[in-house]
Amino acid sequence: MAEFSEQILNDTQRKRAISRLRPWVVLIAPLLAILFEVYVPQLFSGLSYLELPLLVTVYFSLARPSPVAGLLFGSGVGLLQDSLSHQPLGMFGIVKTLVGYFAGQVSLRFDVENMVIRFILAFFFYFFHQFFYWVLARALLGQPLDFNPQQTFVLGLLNAAVAMPLFIMLDKLKVTE
Repeated sequence: MAEFSEQILNDTQRKRAISRLRPWVVLIAPLLAILFEVYVPQLFSGLSYLELPLLVTVYFSLARPSPVAGLLFGSGVGLLQDSLSHQPLGMFGIVKTLVGYFAGQVSLRFDVENMVIRFILAFFFYFFHQFFYWVLARALLGQPLDFNPQQTFVLGLLNAAVAMPLFIMLDKLKVTE
């Protein structure tokens, strides 16, 4: 049984080594996601539930099986998002750093090319992101934010549903060797 699991892991790692991310995609995708989050909800308030910078962070952290790379990517996206939002500087940076690190850890253990696993992880990391943002806002800033688990559950499912076509689109932008 252990040999079979090692073979699955090795096959997955071999696939990841063959395909790599284009550098311009790694730079442009987070920037577009952050600009989407900043400007589109002003025009269409119904899209304010989307957390595209989080989804991009999850995708790139899962695509590269390295917790350190996920941590660095998450902190970069989070701090860029902080600088363009009206939130206190560092809140998104801290939370997205945690998401990037844990997504990188997960990518070492699971076959993250499977769409069902990607859906579950997108949902989980949305919930994780919202919960830790709430904890940090209350602990560090003393803000009395409400955390509604039922609403977060539904919004997590909606974000995970949006993540599937986004992940497929980003997969198509990979370079295969």
